[in-house]
Amino acid sequence: MFKQLVLAVSCGVLFSGCSNMGNFGINSSGTSAAALSWKEAETNEFIPTNQKAATALIAAAGNSLDKSRPLIIATLANINALEESSPLGRIVAEQVSGQFTRAGYQMVEMKFRDKVFIKQNVGELLLTREIKEVAQDHSAQAVIVGTYAESEKMVFVNLKLIRPGDNIVLSTYDYALPMDRTVKSLLGRH
Repeated sequence: MFKQLVLAVSCGVLFSGCSNMGNFGINSSGTSAAALSWKEAETNEFIPTNQKAATALIAAAGNSLDKSRPLIIATLANINALEESSPLGRIVAEQVSGQFTRAGYQMVEMKFRDKVFIKQNVGELLLTREIKEVAQDHSAQAVIVGTYAESEKMVFVNLKLIRPGDNIVLSTYDYALPMDRTVKSLLGRH
């Protein structure tokens, strides 16, 4: 009798464990933790916000851009330390570049890790000689540069489309990103 009781309890425990194994991370509502995070990623406004900024930059430039001539984008710089950037500055530049490409503009791919191409000169931001030379080598009509400033609850972003020969600003766009978990992570804050 004791053996039958132990066997019955053991089978019950074993089968209840097996029944939960079939879920493989799926909760009682039928969705998995991974699917939920994919859904969050799909509805996150970070990418569309940066794409909207690029579209606004293009619109503000009007007829001053020629789709047959390339553009260059530089990594966005931290406004408080112009020689520094972050994953945030790099990914925003990538997303803006992607939107320009989708709009039919030729973008020159530049990967200079931790290089920023603007400098402070008596209160104004200028393109560095290095990026002017790269722009000239590629016959680039304009360079997209940007800065970001962190606050407690927001990151303020400024994008500019600059003609490299004379530093004339062709268009500009300002926007803010909420200081959420994603943005904090891209800034190296945890």
